[in-house]
Amino acid sequence: MARLSRATISALRVVSAIGPKSSFAIGRPPGGISARQADCRQSNKSFLIGSASCGDRAGSFTLAAGELGVSSAAVSQQIRNLEDWFGKQLFVRNGNRIALTDAGHAIYPQTAHALGEIAAVGRRMLEGGLRTRLVVSVPFSLAELWLAPRLAVLLDGFPHMAIDVRVEDDPVDVVRQNIDLRISYGDYHYPALKMVRLVHDEVLPVAAPDFWQRCGQGAAGLADMHDSHFIHTNWGPNYASHPSWADWFAAAGGNRAPDPSHGRRVGLSSLAIGAARLGLGIALGQWIMASADLEAGRLIALSSVSVRLGQPYCAFMLPAKAERAGIAGLVELLASSPGRPRTEPASGTD
Repeated sequence: MARLSRATISALRVVSAIGPKSSFAIGRPPGGISARQADCRQSNKSFLIGSASCGDRAGSFTLAAGELGVSSAAVSQQIRNLEDWFGKQLFVRNGNRIALTDAGHAIYPQTAHALGEIAAVGRRMLEGGLRTRLVVSVPFSLAELWLAPRLAVLLDGFPHMAIDVRVEDDPVDVVRQNIDLRISYGDYHYPALKMVRLVHDEVLPVAAPDFWQRCGQGAAGLADMHDSHFIHTNWGPNYASHPSWADWFAAAGGNRAPDPSHGRRVGLSSLAIGAARLGLGIALGQWIMASADLEAGRLIALSSVSVRLGQPYCAFMLPAKAERAGIAGLVELLASSPGRPRTEPASGTD
């Protein structure tokens, strides 16, 4: 099979992103320029040929679509348009598999160099900030306390980048919804996408200093606290691997199991942190969400004992988008973990 270079794949991404919305290309350039106004017929042909090349290398329209960052139906349509234009059959289709015909093999060597030149221009355009909008999809709990502070850091390096944050549960349609980066709990949601493990978080008991001064100083330890002082996080029916207070007490060497019906129950990990910050009780808080409050003194860690979550947090993206500077920068920021907190020195808290 013909081989498609990284440069050529980059060219296809650029052409598909900036080409006019017509029967030959996907997307619309900034400013809403129409197909007739842009007169991009040659660029359109390049995208079509690139679709064929990528389809040959990948062996299927579905895999080719993943590399190009478009839908498989779009790639299939581009191939049909290209075959109509040449008047030749370029692919032999056998079920879900495809292979180039003799005519298809004849086309590729004549187009690879031109596509490489387009790629060089495309990289300069992308690096120059043509693509300035980043679409990030994230679960509800992570949006405010974990994602937002890191987006602020990202914008220091990309001050003109526009960002869309979509808060939604898994699964999401990354291709159809044009999502650049999806963050999920667990590494199993999107096997067809590129996956990067970000952090395997842990939970530990946290409380507001005023609350602990008021309610905890007379107790010999957390095991002596009344059930009403514990904040419980209900992750919902789709999750079963998150640690509970019973898990934490077992890790600390005890057998206490506070009754959720007697305490405070919230539906998000971020709400548990917020409730603890307001002095409503002791939360089994996730470290990545509580770290800023712990560092600022709004919360204190009541024990050095922690319990890891059942799954890591992972980032998912189309392979065609993984090297973009804004996406790569955000993934790097999300994968960096803050330091461990100082444990409140009150006696008997473990």
